[in-house]
Amino acid sequence: MAAFYINHYQFGKITIAGKTYTKDLIILPDRLITGWWRQQGHLLQVADLAEVLRTELQLLIIGQGAYGRMQVAAEVQEVLKNMGFRWVALPTGEACQEYNHTAQDQQVAAALHLTC
Repeated sequence: MAAFYINHYQFGKITIAGKTYTKDLIILPDRLITGWWRQQGHLLQVADLAEVLRTELQLLIIGQGAYGRMQVAAEVQEVLKNMGFRWVALPTGEACQEYNHTAQDQQVAAALHLTC
C-alpha cells in the first residue's frame, strides 16, 4: 500500500525511495511535501498540518526530531482526536521505523522534523 519507503534517517537527512532530503517533510499516501515549515519550529500547530488534515488516513506519525524536541500543541491533539485520527509522536528515528512498518498495510502519513 505504501508509495514510499524510508531507506535511511540520520540527524538532518532522510532518504526516501532512494532520494535524499535535508529539510523537514511530510509523507502523504500519494505524495511528499518537501521543505515543510512550521509556524513555530518546535511546536506543531494545527495550521502546520493543513494538507494532512485533508487526507483520508488511518494513522498520522509525527517525528519530533532526533532528540524529540518538537512538541505537539494541545490544540493539535484535540483536533486529531475530534477528526478520528489515530496518531503517535516519536523521536524521528523511531517514527521512521513505525512508518515503514505500518505503511505497508494502512493509509499512513508522516510529518517528520529532521533535526533537534
